[in-house]
Amino acid sequence: MGILNGMRVVEGSAFVAVPLAGMTLAQMGAEVIRFDRIGGGLDAGRLPLAPSGRSLFWAGLNKGKKSIAVDMKSPEGRELITRIVTAPGEDAGLFLTNLRVRGWMDYETLSQHREDMIMVTLTGDRHGRPQVDYTVNPALGIPDITGPEGYADPVANALPAWDLISGNLVVASLLAAERHRLRYGTGQNVDLSLKDVAAATLGHLGMIGDAVVNDAPRQKSGNALYGAYGQDFLCADGTRVMVIGLTDRQWRGLVKATGSEDAMSVLERQSGKSLGDEANRWALRDQISALLRPWFAARSLADFADDFDRQGLTWSVFRTVKEAVAQDADLSAQNPMFEILDQPGLGRFPVPACPAEFSEALRDAPVRAPSLGEHTEEILSEVAGMDFSEIARLFDKGIVATGDAALGQAA
Repeated sequence: MGILNGMRVVEGSAFVAVPLAGMTLAQMGAEVIRFDRIGGGLDAGRLPLAPSGRSLFWAGLNKGKKSIAVDMKSPEGRELITRIVTAPGEDAGLFLTNLRVRGWMDYETLSQHREDMIMVTLTGDRHGRPQVDYTVNPALGIPDITGPEGYADPVANALPAWDLISGNLVVASLLAAERHRLRYGTGQNVDLSLKDVAAATLGHLGMIGDAVVNDAPRQKSGNALYGAYGQDFLCADGTRVMVIGLTDRQWRGLVKATGSEDAMSVLERQSGKSLGDEANRWALRDQISALLRPWFAARSLADFADDFDRQGLTWSVFRTVKEAVAQDADLSAQNPMFEILDQPGLGRFPVPACPAEFSEALRDAPVRAPSLGEHTEEILSEVAGMDFSEIARLFDKGIVATGDAALGQAA
């Protein structure tokens, strides 16, 4: 059983950060109930899609959750969601959302139904305006330092970093508030915003201070590792590799493996700078790369890969995602985190469980995402405490749905 077994969390969300938070809690053993409108929420059909047209994105971020489909435009549907969110239980009354609705789905309203309610809300920015990674990054200058050296235009990033960091901070905030409730018996409202998470991260990394105290702005540096030495090289067989010399051990290992000790000593004498200092390796990165480039260009991957591994170098091969899935055992069932699952409407492929391993709790196996409304009857009965006649009435009125009706399809 997962380490959070017995905890119940209700989630009303869309897109990345909050669904990721709910999924993380579910993979640690919590019962996570996601409610969606009948027909699916904002992200129900988001790319990438399986050949069937079903969203691999949605399925990936909702693994292990329970799903209820509700007509949230109706007063009765809203009352039902309130009942589920504020249901009794020592380990319940926990709510995550990025879809806060004032006067209904907000802390002030929900806490009237349960005094020890805990609600974590993620907004776009601290003013409540909508934001996503692709708007936060330009606002804070990240695309201006991303991309090839000397390239004039901004370059966006395909990885939604702030969403991912925010999702995990939502988890941490919920658990911190729940710990406070266990000690003092009080509920709590937690607000955070995507832009604030990004802004704080820039501050933590010294990037805000750098912009204030130094005259020269940080420039693009391509694939180079900022602040130390790390660079990509093209090999004789067309393979591209990334090699890292961040720490002194990594740097000395790279120099030894490439037999470049003498050349690096000459560079040190000519520059008057010790390459034992990572800042100097950064300053002299172009000269270092010029010395190493012929070594890689004369060799195929097979000529040095085993030796690099034996010497414990920090390096990798550039791959496409398809190549990584086909070639890297860490993305396969050889990695205990993964299992091959048959997922209805999606296909059969490796699915990850929780990356964390706890010494006193077994890691639960990965569980597929639910179909929309799959657990509607179960949730109405076991969480909302309704009897058969009440549940049947809600289905008959179209307040809740399951199966094809939940998807908005003809039965």
